[in-house]
Amino acid sequence: MKRVLILGAGKSSPYLIHYFLEYAEHYDWFITVADRDADLAQQHVIGHTRAEAIYFDVTDLDMRTAQIQKADVVINMLAPRFQHLVALACVRSGSHMISVSYQDRRIRELEKDAIRKGVLILTEIGLDPGIDHMSAAALVQKIQNKGGLVKSFESYGGGLPAPDSFINPFKYVISWNPRNVVMAGENGAQYLENGRIKIIPYHHVFQHTWSLNVPGLGPMEAYSNRDSLSYQDQYGFDQAETVVRGTIRYPGWSETWDNIVRLGLPNEILRIPGLKDKTYAELTEMFLPPNVDIGNIEQRVANFLKINPTGQIMEKMRWLGLFSEEKIGVDVETSAEVMTHLLSERLKLTPDARDMVVLQHKLKVDYEEKDHHPEEVTSTMIHYGEKNGFTSMAKAVGLPAALIGKLILTDNLPLTGCHIPTHPAIYEPVLQELAEHDFTFEENVQPI
Repeated sequence: MKRVLILGAGKSSPYLIHYFLEYAEHYDWFITVADRDADLAQQHVIGHTRAEAIYFDVTDLDMRTAQIQKADVVINMLAPRFQHLVALACVRSGSHMISVSYQDRRIRELEKDAIRKGVLILTEIGLDPGIDHMSAAALVQKIQNKGGLVKSFESYGGGLPAPDSFINPFKYVISWNPRNVVMAGENGAQYLENGRIKIIPYHHVFQHTWSLNVPGLGPMEAYSNRDSLSYQDQYGFDQAETVVRGTIRYPGWSETWDNIVRLGLPNEILRIPGLKDKTYAELTEMFLPPNVDIGNIEQRVANFLKINPTGQIMEKMRWLGLFSEEKIGVDVETSAEVMTHLLSERLKLTPDARDMVVLQHKLKVDYEEKDHHPEEVTSTMIHYGEKNGFTSMAKAVGLPAALIGKLILTDNLPLTGCHIPTHPAIYEPVLQELAEHDFTFEENVQPI
């Protein structure tokens, strides 16, 4: 019997857990779901004879070591800050690790030890990052096999409500960790444009947006996300003059969130005493300069931000509850934690609505052969979730990790060391099986 340890039972884990439980009997697996909320973990394994739910504190050395030592494969769904901690324990214990988070810079330091132990440490294997890596790598490889040179590469992703499920004025729903939504763009962004590096600081990220046409959805909104420059090496197109990785939203999201950032609310550094007993309006008031004291709080916020007090941005802030006299009422210490709580409640996905995930790659390609004209290649994936069932986000994040786990446990992935999923041994079988679950890309090629 082989053992799988799943760390984390949050919003992105349900389908992953479901997949392993479904095939546990067939493949002779035993599944342990571990979380600091043992009751949440228990909800996923009730009645299953090949699974257990346990309380787990990743910061407890003895507990971490004991559980990881028993596992053949560890699937890490915990917050990114714990990735290196888990990976280090896996290498020492000889257990494979799969993580859906961006690769911690320290992971590369484990390369030699991972190879020596015969262990695979695979990161960035969810949706975005994950499916985007695999689909882009496969697309670039196909273009290069035809003699093409990638001159421009743009890749976009987003998790959103389906067009038939607009249930709030933000046209957004929380289908993954709300903290990541609140702190999106916190490290700024950098990308390559016409051969020049462009850097966007955090307080400007949501001001630099552009329109993106998505077949079947129409004009959407995009903004640059994180560090796009590393993709040149990862995908093997050093000659590309433009490399952009971005996030997709419905139009209007960024102008509202930009003003929330300008106000200063996404701050998880400053600890504010007594927040539980403050009102949302009192919290918002804290972020206004001392000299902004004319009119009620809504008027003062509008004056400070220099926006229309009766416009769409203020209407969305009002709907979200930023000017409410309701007490915050939960144990939080920072304004970012308040925003995380607020978004979780106000942008909740209701049973009568469904989400979707969107990925799109846009490439401009030159060919060495004179009779082959330059092309623009667009590859788009749209996948819909189920109403009152599994979200598309949970499937898109959990299924790739589950498929990698299956490949490892069935001895069909002969890789060791530290990787992201841009190796053909990873993306070829995983993309093939993802297509069987309706994660498919439509390709469009136009001469330029």
